[in-house]
Amino acid sequence: MTRFKKIFIYLSVAGVALLTAALAAGIAFYVHVHAPNVDLDGQESIAITIPRGSSYEYVVSILNDAGILSSARRFHRVAVRKSYPDRIMPGRYVIHHGMSNNQLINMLRLGEQQPVMLTFNSIRTGADLAAVISRQLEVDSSSIVKLLHNQELMENKGMDTLTGKLLFIPNTYEVFWNTSADQLLKRMHREYNTFWNDQRRARATEIGLSPEEVGILASIVQSETKMDDEMARVAGVFMNRLRQNIPLQADPTIIFAHGDFSIRRVLNRHLTIDSPYNTYKHTGLPPGPVYLPEPRAIDAVLNYEEHDYLFFSAKPDFSGYHSFAATYSEHLANARRYRQALNERNIYR
Repeated sequence: MTRFKKIFIYLSVAGVALLTAALAAGIAFYVHVHAPNVDLDGQESIAITIPRGSSYEYVVSILNDAGILSSARRFHRVAVRKSYPDRIMPGRYVIHHGMSNNQLINMLRLGEQQPVMLTFNSIRTGADLAAVISRQLEVDSSSIVKLLHNQELMENKGMDTLTGKLLFIPNTYEVFWNTSADQLLKRMHREYNTFWNDQRRARATEIGLSPEEVGILASIVQSETKMDDEMARVAGVFMNRLRQNIPLQADPTIIFAHGDFSIRRVLNRHLTIDSPYNTYKHTGLPPGPVYLPEPRAIDAVLNYEEHDYLFFSAKPDFSGYHSFAATYSEHLANARRYRQALNERNIYR
């Protein structure tokens, strides 16, 4: 064999070896970067949350604890290659079965999170509101309460510390999980102004109330009845009382004043409480809402039913509806029947 043939064979072998090595490296690169590395064990997707200030090690522990990664080692290699450890973005991420390291890491490092559908209703106090929100978002409840108690901030929003929670109109809102308390308040202020459009504001002026006063009255109306087809009539009773300077005598305000929401039957001893929310002692509206009114209750006040009723009492059939009366004697008869029904059911408190 000539010297040139030996060199040729040597080069051919070396070339094949290099080609094989390159092919192996290419396959390894593909596996590490582009091959599926998310195995959700039969699930299509799973959501994780990465808190503010999380380290790379903590993110990896979240992924491992959720059983998301087929190979943590391969994930780590690609994460380092793409500088993800230095670019941790907090948020709520939806991870899909079969995602590659490249897809997963790109989503995480770019902060491509999925929003949360934030919902709140059936709220009485600011603390309750903050607690409900904090169960759905990263934000701490105390930070929301602190904003609601910030007089200067509330005044800038056209509210005070007693009416500020009216900014949070019950609904479902699409927000990011890591939205801060400040960001959330700004969002709710925008939503409030959108709801209180020119038409609603003009109607509030027409009936002699500010939007905040409408909200306060709506909170009482919704506390008195859950029946949509009765709200406007209940609102009409309170509007008649306001215009005639008759105390509203609304039991929900008494319950709110006591802070005991287990009270099912307001008794004479409850009416002695010294509170601006005691609408048996004070005429006019209380200083703040006793419930977070929903749009249906607000619109019921704006479009209250005009009638001569000054009283209403729950029907004794416990249907949720009320008997209305224009005279005190009629009301006493209605109230007597309801009290008898309560006694028959052993409801004394």
